[in-house]
Amino acid sequence: RRAVFLKQLESGLLLVTGPYAVNGVPLRRVNQRMCIATSAKTDLKGAKYDVTDAYFKKDGVAKKSKKDEMFAAGQETTAMSTEKKVGQKSMDEPVVKGMESDMKAYLKARFSLSAKMYPHDLKF
Repeated sequence: RRAVFLKQLESGLLLVTGPYAVNGVPLRRVNQRMCIATSAKTDLKGAKYDVTDAYFKKDGVAKKSKKDEMFAAGQETTAMSTEKKVGQKSMDEPVVKGMESDMKAYLKARFSLSAKMYPHDLKF
């Protein structure tokens, strides 16, 4: 999927967003090897991204044995907390306002390669 690069975190991972309202990509960390930089630019003025690696830390839940998992009646699903949902909206709002309609269409389109298309030959 296509996403907007926001900043590089202390761990070396890249902080990217879709924005979620445009193409469904949430605020997430991505390894640099999984990204292809393009020449497309978007305005990020007024956007505050004071997110660190601690923002993505998961709650420490003890692992259960396979026997416990097999007989568990109600599996707990982990959903995104409401504070993260509100944070996602507040961080994406300035990015969406700074985008033109053609940039939104570009971000909505999926990236794919067809036969005999090589990424090192393409001009982004």
